[in-house]
Amino acid sequence: MNISGLLQGLASLAWLGFVGVVAMIFIRTSRNQPVKGLTTAVIALLVTAVLATALGAGIVYIQPQERGVVFSAFADGGVRKESLDPGIHWIVPFVEQVRTYPISRQTYTMSATQGEGAVASDDSIRARTNDGQEVFIEASVIYSIDPANIIPLHITWQDRYTDELVRPTVRGIIRDVASQFGVEEIVSTQRGVLEAEITTLMEQKFKENNLVLVDFVLRDIHFSEEYALAVEQKQIAEQQAQQAKFVVESKKQEAEQARQVAQGSADAAVIAAKGEAEARLIQAQAEAQANQLISQSITPELVQYQYVLKLAPGVETIFIPSGNQFILPLPNTTTP
Repeated sequence: MNISGLLQGLASLAWLGFVGVVAMIFIRTSRNQPVKGLTTAVIALLVTAVLATALGAGIVYIQPQERGVVFSAFADGGVRKESLDPGIHWIVPFVEQVRTYPISRQTYTMSATQGEGAVASDDSIRARTNDGQEVFIEASVIYSIDPANIIPLHITWQDRYTDELVRPTVRGIIRDVASQFGVEEIVSTQRGVLEAEITTLMEQKFKENNLVLVDFVLRDIHFSEEYALAVEQKQIAEQQAQQAKFVVESKKQEAEQARQVAQGSADAAVIAAKGEAEARLIQAQAEAQANQLISQSITPELVQYQYVLKLAPGVETIFIPSGNQFILPLPNTTTP
């Protein structure tokens, strides 16, 4: 919606019509032709042109994402104390003017990739770490103008705040904070701390200059070619060391497994020998007990009985002389 533009367009048409009718009046007058009706048209077009011009110069429409700063010859310092909020406003034509400022979020990117950032060429931030290494940092800053402080911003920076405030402030803070860390800390354990410290300092600096920091994005950190090569070689060496350590551990495990197998075999042999010895002992004890029982059970009658049983199976009659029990002498069963 641009009411001022519409009125200015209407004013332009009215002025063109006015000039055209005036020219026609001169032509008709030079030819002695009547101009009565044209005179009325000239007056109407003149009034319309003046009113449209005045209204077009005095009506201002502020978009929802904007705020307006009014330059006024009647105000102290040449600027009204209050900015214009979104909507239609009236200013004194030809005496006051309005400059609009965006209050929506703006992004300023500094990147090494051509065409990606605000600057077409490499615009990454070159910084030195506390151990003397050179790093290149890519970052994006998302910010907005503080709507309540547009007048002070305009007085201090006008429309130069992006190039003369945002850019140098961000680059300076990043360099200062990066110099407090070592290069390995920046790319590993302390990257989050680095980003947080940059954000804190940037919020404070922006607030002092009537800006609001919405977010700071640490996009990328890269190094010089020499340091990148050194890092790559270090990583390769660490990988090789890890591989060697793995081989050593593997050999240790194999040796331990062999030792355990040998120990198991030895333990099994000991257990088998012990079991065999115990079995022999038990067998010997059993045999001794059996022999003891046998010796306790032998009597002369039993021996005679067994002797008879061992005779030839064909013997049916045994002649025993008088005064003898057996035809053959019996074995001596007495213990000496």
